[in-house]
Amino acid sequence: MDTPPTSLRETLQTARKSKRLSQLELALRMGVSQRHVSFVESGRAQPSRELLLTWLHELQAPLALRNVALQQAGFAPVYRGSELSDAVLAPVREALGRLLQAHDPLPAMVMDAAWNVLQMNRGAQWMATTLMPWMAELPPGQPVSMLDAMLHPQGMTRHITNLEEVAPALLAHLRDDASVVPEILPRVEQLAQHMQARLGKRALAPWPRQMAPVLTTRFATAYGELAFFSMFSTFGTPQDITLASLRVEHVFAADEATRAVVAAQVR
Repeated sequence: MDTPPTSLRETLQTARKSKRLSQLELALRMGVSQRHVSFVESGRAQPSRELLLTWLHELQAPLALRNVALQQAGFAPVYRGSELSDAVLAPVREALGRLLQAHDPLPAMVMDAAWNVLQMNRGAQWMATTLMPWMAELPPGQPVSMLDAMLHPQGMTRHITNLEEVAPALLAHLRDDASVVPEILPRVEQLAQHMQARLGKRALAPWPRQMAPVLTTRFATAYGELAFFSMFSTFGTPQDITLASLRVEHVFAADEATRAVVAAQVR
């Protein structure tokens, strides 16, 4: 398992390499010399607070990681992490609720960076219990881990009929998220092993193929095969760690038959 960087030097190196930027490219973006970038990354020089904030901004580092880097450099953290239930986030909760409600009867859900489902609309609740009936027994309001749901013996992946198409893209997405949220990496790799056992190692390689404009996931259900594709919404300029981690997944019917089933079942 990857461990979080323990020093400013390691944090900055890891963040830069994750963006595939050279020291020269980063230096040009910040208007400093490559020599200075090299000295900071090697621990031979200490950045000012202003330069460090610019540095992290250019790397598009997650807000939580920016706080960590600031503390590693001896500065106070800048970004707060509110609870979604806090009064200050009331307008945000209202906006999220409107998004979910407007998407009914099609599924929509609010997730955090660790793939925990925090809120679902009626369509998402129907889809979840259709694919995984055991979810109906969970306490109301309890966050659901999508990773756990996919790893569950009776989880959603067992219903996917085109898993050989979905698995490479899904694992790439999850591994990209794990580079920012390292604590999910063990479960992501466990899911990769699960899919490899089902499909074989070659099947998980993203071989070139004729691709549709958007990846469609197909599920075998009691209502016949249902086909969906997804779109994600995020906050454009989050200044709070919690908001920066949130995204809304909007699930759309990929064909008229799926649309008709959802409309008939979600009343």
